[in-house]
Amino acid sequence: MVSLAANYEGVFMFDKISNSWALAKASMNVLRSDKELLIFPLISGIGAILVMITFLVPFIASGILQAMAESSTRRGDIDGATWVPGLILMFLFYVVTYFVSFYCNTALVGAALIRLRGGDPTISDGFRIANSRIGNILGYAVISATVGMILRAISERGGIIGSIVAGLLGFGWTVATFLVVPILALEEVGPIDAVKRSVELLKQTWGENLVANFGIGAVFGWISAGLIFLVFVPLMAIGASMESAGIMIFSVIVLVVGLVIIGLFSSALTGIYQAALYRYALDGEIGGDFDAATIQQAFKPKRG
Repeated sequence: MVSLAANYEGVFMFDKISNSWALAKASMNVLRSDKELLIFPLISGIGAILVMITFLVPFIASGILQAMAESSTRRGDIDGATWVPGLILMFLFYVVTYFVSFYCNTALVGAALIRLRGGDPTISDGFRIANSRIGNILGYAVISATVGMILRAISERGGIIGSIVAGLLGFGWTVATFLVVPILALEEVGPIDAVKRSVELLKQTWGENLVANFGIGAVFGWISAGLIFLVFVPLMAIGASMESAGIMIFSVIVLVVGLVIIGLFSSALTGIYQAALYRYALDGEIGGDFDAATIQQAFKPKRG
């Protein structure tokens, strides 16, 4: 029995790895047809950095960050005059960060949906779609920021158990809202209805099993690990053995540039895959270079 179970698990894992690679390749074929889709995650990344700098400067300059850290180290002594403005700034940071991310993702998914339906999208097409949904995107950013703050509070105040609970709740939120961005891009619904609609579409198709098919993230996780252990670590070791600061600096540059490129492709391909899943959930069609059998496997319902 143990041997059979082990063999089953091995076959199951092999199928998941194979399916993940097939999804990544199919998404890459769509991206190859529209390389400009990479612009959207690039703008999102630049925007996230600018938002971080914009909020980090007043946090540090005002001394709020240090005061919050000192207050949190004193048990039962939380200074409201310090924490209230700090929490407001943190909430605004969450809202703006989420807004930038959702705005660019909506543009990306909107453009990908045009391609999957046989069109030839441009960058302006994606941003036109995002601009037409800007109010709903902002509303969804506020909802996500609120959820993020609540999960952060549970994690920080609940110790190890709180971290576990926050992680589980965050995972559930991610699954429940997986199709919100495509819905915002295509449907005339508000952010709350978009969340409800996302849950409805996912329940109709695959139940709980989509989580095991988040293959693109796994594929690029392996690529990132390969970059670190097969390129960065050996270069750093060579630089250290030769006492060459130049080689060590070069290895860091290679790592940073490589991770940025991997992140861009991962975000773009994930958006394309999201668009394909949404289209399949909506009307049973896929489009682009996706294999119907592969997508149907991703929607495979949980066995009783």
